[in-house]
Amino acid sequence: MSGPHEDHDSNEDEKPAYRKRLGGKNGSGFSSQTELDDIDPISRNHDIYEEDAEEDTTTTTHEKPTSARPSLDLKRTASRTSTVLSRVLTTRSLPDPGPPPDGGFKAWSQVACGWLVIFCTWGWVNSYGAFQTYYTLNLTETVSTISWIGTVQNWLTFFIGAFSGRLLDAGLYVPCLIVGAVLQVLGIFLMSVSHTFWQLMLTQGVLTGLGGGIFFTPSMGLMATYFSSNRSLAIGVATTGNAVGGMIYPVLVQQLLPKIGFAWTTRVLGFLNLALLAIVIAFMRPRLPPRKSGPILDWSAWREPPYALFVSGVFFAVWAIYYTFYYIASFGISTVALSYSSSTSLIILLNGVGVPSRIIPPYFADKLGPLNLIVPTLLLMTLITYTWLAVSSLAALYAFTVLYGLVTAAFQCLIPSTVASLTEDLRMVGSRLGMAFSTLSFAALTGPPIGGALQSRMGGEFWGATVFAATSTAVAFGLIGAARVAKVGWGVRRKC
Repeated sequence: MSGPHEDHDSNEDEKPAYRKRLGGKNGSGFSSQTELDDIDPISRNHDIYEEDAEEDTTTTTHEKPTSARPSLDLKRTASRTSTVLSRVLTTRSLPDPGPPPDGGFKAWSQVACGWLVIFCTWGWVNSYGAFQTYYTLNLTETVSTISWIGTVQNWLTFFIGAFSGRLLDAGLYVPCLIVGAVLQVLGIFLMSVSHTFWQLMLTQGVLTGLGGGIFFTPSMGLMATYFSSNRSLAIGVATTGNAVGGMIYPVLVQQLLPKIGFAWTTRVLGFLNLALLAIVIAFMRPRLPPRKSGPILDWSAWREPPYALFVSGVFFAVWAIYYTFYYIASFGISTVALSYSSSTSLIILLNGVGVPSRIIPPYFADKLGPLNLIVPTLLLMTLITYTWLAVSSLAALYAFTVLYGLVTAAFQCLIPSTVASLTEDLRMVGSRLGMAFSTLSFAALTGPPIGGALQSRMGGEFWGATVFAATSTAVAFGLIGAARVAKVGWGVRRKC
């Protein structure tokens, strides 16, 4: 029929207004199936349902034969089924959460959980210097060989991020967190019954590194999605967990080891991580809908000069940083005759002074751009690392430790927010952070052993390894400076 007919019975006058307003064929109000398909499927099905109910109770002189009904019903059923399946099997129908809240209780509670994550991962990793010194005194292996325990732990914590970061994007953060936490805590408890180099390598090196790597990178990516203009500050606050953990773990080792022995000291650390990670599992949740499709690695990122240059620069910086963190205590023992207890205090100091550096620079990074802050930070870090060559007294060693701890903390806390700022689509931030961290993992793996090998080749002297660390930092400064130019050019006042 081409429109409403005058010979309808009186029930036609009682039909809804939209039925009278819409003309068309077959009583649908549309002249073709194409027009019908252009309407939102949910609204379309709602209109059709009401039509069916009215046609059952209204008799017209132009009623269509009932033999045509089954075909139409089958089409409607197929349409409704495909709509439901599209909602279940794809993410397109999920609601857009909108822009990041950039604050509020929910966002800052994720930062608090992120703080605990970093405390339990990098606070734990950065305290390895205390174990390195203890193992050097109690194992028969060389210092370079012993350092592989810490570097394997470090490497896995970084490297696994290439894969676990994609799990955040896929909506699997909570399972990822649970599996990683179980593996890390299990590794610490098994470490307490380890007595040889290879036992410690498998427990402290492999298990705790693997567990930490599974949940660290997704947690960093998750926090980044809750903030926009305050992202650097939020991540900076969370990374103070690195500094605090780097103090707490060595203090516990230093105080408990002489009293209760290695086994129970390690178990205390295991119970501490178990309690803190249970809190994270209870409260940390992702904000964005999952990205089901797409590759694990975003290879296109390496074709973007700012990202590629930045990650390459951080590689060289990490080479230097982890050599220094692992060997600063041994340097104190061999150069200025510190005791084991006093040398452990250097590690505590190195981590502790970094707390303000993880809050103040990120505050300005949100205003000026993280890349603009990280370049001068690296220049300062290069100069300070070269001054290590002149350290020969206790006072000079403490001064170097304080200054180095300040600049490296500022540099490290700006890495995640800089990667996020170089990522246009925040749904890809987990993958890109993972790729960056997996690249850095090889620097963390090889830096301390290279420095230790140089030290051994020179008869225990540190100057060759110090030059290696300082020069690597200088290369990092050049590469990240080039990344900044590739991003915004030479203009000094451009935010990036």
